[in-house]
Amino acid sequence: MTDILRFSRTSGLLRLLGLMCLPVLLLASPHLAQAQFKSTKPEARVEYWQSRLASMEAQLADNQGLSQYRLVFLGDSITDFFLMGENLWFPGVKNGRSVWDATFAGSDPALKAINLGISGDRIEHMLYRIQRKDQGGLGQLDHPSFNPDYVIVLAGINNSWASETPADASIVAGVKALVASVHARQPKARIILQSLMPTQEVARTKDIVIPVNRELKAFAEEDPQKAYITFVDLYPRFVTPEGAQNKALFYDGLHPSEAGYAVWRDVLVAAIAADRAR
Repeated sequence: MTDILRFSRTSGLLRLLGLMCLPVLLLASPHLAQAQFKSTKPEARVEYWQSRLASMEAQLADNQGLSQYRLVFLGDSITDFFLMGENLWFPGVKNGRSVWDATFAGSDPALKAINLGISGDRIEHMLYRIQRKDQGGLGQLDHPSFNPDYVIVLAGINNSWASETPADASIVAGVKALVASVHARQPKARIILQSLMPTQEVARTKDIVIPVNRELKAFAEEDPQKAYITFVDLYPRFVTPEGAQNKALFYDGLHPSEAGYAVWRDVLVAAIAADRAR
């Protein structure tokens, strides 16, 4: 009995010492402190596209700065991620930021560009963003000091998911509407209309991407829009000799890797130089 009482007292003393030492341990090891976890602090939910739109709107509010941009990129995540360095969702993957900074950030004033790409945007979302404010849109191309030489459009691949039927016809109709709206907003600018890039999904590429590209090329070569559109076919530069998506230029089967953005940049720069020399 004496041994049991002695053990109980000793055990109780050890527990008391442990409780007294716990605050010190928590201070010494922040990872043990619940207050250090992000999960313990209130935070409003802000989706990536919302923060991207907010930063874009702030950039568009700089009227003096807008006059310097010779190129406007309009698109979805493929365009948006031209501005992303380390990928936010794929650790170790780099997107196009270094390529963008080397070419479109202003070292060559003739190629200084603003990026109006937002991840997840479908064609209808881009139409909303460039629709006039008095018509309910955001009016992103209507700023008085905006006077770009080119608006560079890449749109439609997101409409191949949860798509209307037939998907290819819906995408082509949407891109045509987008081009018409861009031209109405910026009639002095030439439009670089780009083809869709191949995806890793053979059926999606065969049934949607290739037919859409064929229709967009024909559209760009017709009157009256051929006077202000240059069609740039990206597709051949992103496939292997066998016709499959070149996986070395993508990291998830859809979005270009850093190497893919370098290829895209080279195609665009050459196309713009040729167009300016016409």
